[in-house]
Amino acid sequence: MRLLVVEDEVRMAHALQRGLQAEGFAVDVAGDGPTGLELARHGGYDAVILDIMLPGLSGYRVVQALRAEKNWVPVLMLSAKDGEYDQADGLDCGADDYLTKPFSYVVLVARLRALLRRGAPERPSVLTVGELTLDPARRRVTSAGTEIVLTAREYALLEYLMRRPGQVVSKTELLDHVWDASIDTAPNAVEVYVGYLRRKLGRDALETVRGAGYRLRA
Repeated sequence: MRLLVVEDEVRMAHALQRGLQAEGFAVDVAGDGPTGLELARHGGYDAVILDIMLPGLSGYRVVQALRAEKNWVPVLMLSAKDGEYDQADGLDCGADDYLTKPFSYVVLVARLRALLRRGAPERPSVLTVGELTLDPARRRVTSAGTEIVLTAREYALLEYLMRRPGQVVSKTELLDHVWDASIDTAPNAVEVYVGYLRRKLGRDALETVRGAGYRLRA
């Protein structure tokens, strides 16, 4: 397994390199954002350990650039920024995991192995189906460039369907994942909110598959 460590603190970078090599990984190190981005683009790595505060280009910008290029290499972000919004920003930019400094090396390796087990399936930070786009970080939905204002429930329903484009999703699955499981919700609530979405997206956006559920059309 080949890893890339992008870290500008020299001692930290070398410590990670030595430790991970002892675990059996092949490890390259970059000390700034532009170098890290270039290596991640072309190095064929199985995973990237990425600091946020980097010279030249922040870790946020690096992972955003990779995802924009449809490079889905697993990214574990490291940062001294431990606020909940900092962590949310890192994950919303496209990182797969976030670990704050100081960290347990044992935990870092365990999380890294978990990322490697998952591999690199597509995990776009902005969802696109046809002319419809949904940006989870900004909670913004547009259709052909025009913003569409949705309620929280409409947004959650649309996001779930956009993560399964072309698939038939049953009412039961939508109730389980979009509605609060602790509240007894009638199945016709799904029909009601599908109706709301059709009014805002167009009647042809959501197809009813009789006896099976709903499908989001491109």
